[in-house]
Amino acid sequence: MATTTVAPKIKTTGGSFLLEDHNLATVFTPEDFNEDQLMIAKLADEFAVNELVPNIEKIEHKDWQVTRDLLKKAAEMGLTNVDVPAEYGGSEMDKISSAVIADNIAKSGSFVVSMGAHAGIGTLPLVFFGNEEQKKKYLPRLASAELIGAYALSEATSGSDAQTSRTRAVLSPDGKHYILNGEKMWITNAHFADLFTIFATLDGKKLTAFLVEKDFPGFSVGAEEKKLGIRGSSTAPLILNDCMVPVENVLGEIGKGHIIAFNILNVGRFKLGAGCVGGARTSIQNAIAYAKDRKAFGKTISDFGLIREKIAQMAIGIYACESMVYRTVGMMENALPEGEKSSEAIRKAIEEYAVECSIIKVAGSEMLDFVVDETVQIYGGYGFVEEYPAERAYRDSRVNRIFEGTNEINRLIITGWLLKRAMSGQLALLPAIKKTMDEVMAGPSFDELEGALAAEQKIVGNAKKLAMLVAGAASQKYMQKLADQQEIMGAIADMVIESFAMDSCLLRARKFIEANGEQKSALVTAMTQVYIAGAMGRLEANAKKVIAAVAEGDMMRTQIAIVRRLAKHEPVNVIALQEKVAARVIETGKYVTV
Repeated sequence: MATTTVAPKIKTTGGSFLLEDHNLATVFTPEDFNEDQLMIAKLADEFAVNELVPNIEKIEHKDWQVTRDLLKKAAEMGLTNVDVPAEYGGSEMDKISSAVIADNIAKSGSFVVSMGAHAGIGTLPLVFFGNEEQKKKYLPRLASAELIGAYALSEATSGSDAQTSRTRAVLSPDGKHYILNGEKMWITNAHFADLFTIFATLDGKKLTAFLVEKDFPGFSVGAEEKKLGIRGSSTAPLILNDCMVPVENVLGEIGKGHIIAFNILNVGRFKLGAGCVGGARTSIQNAIAYAKDRKAFGKTISDFGLIREKIAQMAIGIYACESMVYRTVGMMENALPEGEKSSEAIRKAIEEYAVECSIIKVAGSEMLDFVVDETVQIYGGYGFVEEYPAERAYRDSRVNRIFEGTNEINRLIITGWLLKRAMSGQLALLPAIKKTMDEVMAGPSFDELEGALAAEQKIVGNAKKLAMLVAGAASQKYMQKLADQQEIMGAIADMVIESFAMDSCLLRARKFIEANGEQKSALVTAMTQVYIAGAMGRLEANAKKVIAAVAEGDMMRTQIAIVRRLAKHEPVNVIALQEKVAARVIETGKYVTV
């Protein structure tokens, strides 16, 4: 339906943002939305405002029929079946439109989770890995929301370690069924889903995915969990007691369940990042409205400097994550050959950007936590009261750092994925690290960049060098055992995350300036400058942390001196730039970039 406006269509290698400067023409930003994508955004927003918001209280009180009815309405509008091929009843949109929907529909944490579990991780295993018979049998009914889907990977003893599943499968004596025994935990949509993708270990060692209908003998759902947040989504254990699953319901290849799990989680991560952007956008709108209405000491609190600083920082965080999300889905679209729509090609395009998916999952969930926390602070005492929207948003946000692999696991994935690709030669990281070390040891470069945001371009270039330098020093120290040094892996991941965020903000602002001129780009320029200034400080702190852990004596002192040299930059007037951002978003009453 909708198609990306990125031109020319040039594929970039996943993780290559760290090694090279991407061409502005190939970087997708929200300003590049075409008419179809803008229409989809409007449609999703109107559905959320007109259908979802009026039913939030019923959803929160676990009226599952309301959730099912809303999912069906969303399906009729093409919002839940965006990733399903048209031949199976889906609306078959591009990945940008898919992210746009996740972004704009995020007005209720509970419903977004239910919808994501159905339309994303509940349906996509079939889209990507189902055989023709399975697709014909289930996909049209999932696309229309006649059937609701769910995904069951986690267990009580192996939440993040997917390959140690204790749920077991054995072939029945007559060879017609697999018999499943075990328990799955924290399964979203458990009490109203009809079809579950369940992972079990076959013959004690082969992780395999099975399509399990709720009426299969031996299948049952446990008690609803009493949760901190997203209380209007169903979360319960699945109990498999000699559950009889027909052999034709094996999904994908026997023993290849981990491939399904990891690929589906990549999709879940970029959609979660998009949803976090949308949720943050809703929260800042509520915070601004309250701040403009609440009076203290003879004026509204939106006039107070510290409140304005909070609002500015919230907007800047949204801007950074929004830039990363749409840059990533733009790269996915660019990775597809012209006219290519096969599920296999789409899956490979998403898999290529696994590291970016993990980055936006971590950054988006932590940004949203910051935004909802500051929203509670702006509401003051009322932020703690259920009657006001700040309280629910605060509770609902917290689970995002656990969903789709914890943020700790995703940090290990980020560093591990980059180093694995480097060792295999798929990503030229090792030569780039060597080149960076040679350049740094040769002394400072006096080449001056020109044009808009020239100082920021230099800072971002040095940030990437710093991340590579530190990764190289850690790899040299620990070699193949670096994976055991989780604190170091995490610190490197944070440097990579900041590098991608800084780079994405900068490229978006430069592209905006190129299209609109510097005067009309004042807001994105200010947000970019503030974000980069703060990020470089965080990046330098992590660099020092790692260097102190991997070097000592003269070597440590030399490397710390290099860190200081690369991190050195002229400070900008953050207070004045934040005031510029605050003034504009408070005036408009919402997050904006113009």
